Amino acid sequence: MYIYNVTINIEESVHDKWLDWMKTEHIPDMLKTGKFTKALMSRVLVEEEMGGITYSVQFTVPDKKSLQSYYKENAQDMRSKGKVFEGKMVVFRTELEIITEQEFN
Repeated sequence: MYIYNVTINIEESVHDKWLDWMKTEHIPDMLKTGKFTKALMSRVLVEEEMGGITYSVQFTVPDKKSLQSYYKENAQDMRSKGKVFEGKMVVFRTELEIITEQEFN
């Protein structure tokens, strides 16, 4: 399995509007592509010198093929929907390969 991790630093002036959009529109739309099995959104607990508030959104994807399919079929459209926040956020995307997952019982 893989994780498509999107780290976003959002300006405080648009934070509340952006957070609502992420939770009610963007993340559900990402899941509706059928490429991802779940999403986890976390606030990054560091203070950035540049200001703003930083979040990590991790989308679990079953295989590399599904992720490549997302890039080819959906990524451009999904990214364009965030244009309303252009200039108010910095986005950094990474791919992670899950090596092991363990839980304490």
